[in-house]
Amino acid sequence: MNFDKHDTASKVGRKQLIAIVALIVLGVVAAVAILRSGDDHGEHGGHGHEEARGHADGEHHDEKAGDGHDHDHDKGHGDGEHHEEARPKKDDHGAEAKPAGEAGRIAMTDAQVKAAGIAVETATAAAIRSTLQLPGEIRFNEDRTAHVVPRVGGVVEAVSANLGQQVRKGQVLAVVSSATVSEQRSSLRAAQQRLVLARTTYEREKTLWEEKISPQQDLLQAQQALREAEIAVANEQQKLGGIGAGAGAGPLGRYELRAPFDGMVVEKHIALGEMVKEDTQVFTISDLSSVWAELSIGAKDLDQVRVGAKVQVRSAASEARANGTVSYVGSLIGEQTRTAKARVTLTNPELTWRPGLFVNVDIVGSEAAVPVTVSSEAVQMVNEQPVVFVKVPGGFLPQPVRTGRSDATRVEIVSGLREGAAHAAAGSFIVKSEQGKASASHEH
Repeated sequence: MNFDKHDTASKVGRKQLIAIVALIVLGVVAAVAILRSGDDHGEHGGHGHEEARGHADGEHHDEKAGDGHDHDHDKGHGDGEHHEEARPKKDDHGAEAKPAGEAGRIAMTDAQVKAAGIAVETATAAAIRSTLQLPGEIRFNEDRTAHVVPRVGGVVEAVSANLGQQVRKGQVLAVVSSATVSEQRSSLRAAQQRLVLARTTYEREKTLWEEKISPQQDLLQAQQALREAEIAVANEQQKLGGIGAGAGAGPLGRYELRAPFDGMVVEKHIALGEMVKEDTQVFTISDLSSVWAELSIGAKDLDQVRVGAKVQVRSAASEARANGTVSYVGSLIGEQTRTAKARVTLTNPELTWRPGLFVNVDIVGSEAAVPVTVSSEAVQMVNEQPVVFVKVPGGFLPQPVRTGRSDATRVEIVSGLREGAAHAAAGSFIVKSEQGKASASHEH
């Protein structure tokens, strides 16, 4: 009876031992599976090359010890086994990959550069003129502008000048029939008749006095009457001249409006048959061969502007440019604008500068020599950073720079570009657009 119990206990112990061993084996198998899965995952994630190299070293360790093969056999086996994985490292220096430092290269062939009209220039030393840039507007030269008024009221009988027409000094612009002019001419003719009578009387009295027939008193009275008649005629002529009318050989009331000087009809406010008053501005004539560029100067900039200072006037609507000098600087500052007026007199033989045109005026100040400069067209803003596109084989590279002084044509490069560096100048915006296209394609 006791033997059976001992045998049963032994059987139970063996079963438990077998179960424990089975559990241990299953744990080991599961751990190996997990480790193998992790290694496979690391190989697919980019770490396969290191595992392969370690595997090669381990696999041939015994061969090296047993058969005397040197390390070259092991290295050759490793390289052959992992040839595909080592290829990207080799291609880093090949033609398919971009060299280091040219990751942002904008690819453009020389033919494309030429076809796009991109000018390639070199950074050079130049003199930079410090300038004060002010906005302005072209206006009539008021010294050569006249507002034509009739100076007498009347009815318009004819209009011979048209808006925009070039007229000569003394040319008839319009004809007005005026009652005032008719009365003035009538008075003049009456005075002229009295003058003729007074002159005849004087000649007769002079003859009678010489023949001792009339007393000298009659001669003196006739002489006084002659002088008064002459004064009356001169007075009537002066009145007609004051209103711009002469004695006239035609109708008494005919009044002619004439051009005061050579110029262009820039305003016209008169029509056939209408009634005009003596102070109506019927024409504005301006000699546009000379115009003013008028500026508004802030109080802080007044010290930099002097009469006689050299300036360059640039049109805001075209490429027109002209050089001139400051001819006037106002001494008063406006209460509302807090600016003073200044003007530049420009010759305008080709009528390029039209009144009303907005301009930019560069007032030239001091001049300084700068070692590295580029044209103003070469600097582009990329991500709020000034950039110059440097020419490299096969395209351009964007080079961030730090700019300094500038004038109308050149910009100082303080850092980021060396003297003599070839870069895109005129047309550099095309290179910038190509860079934007390349960035967009990479994002997609």
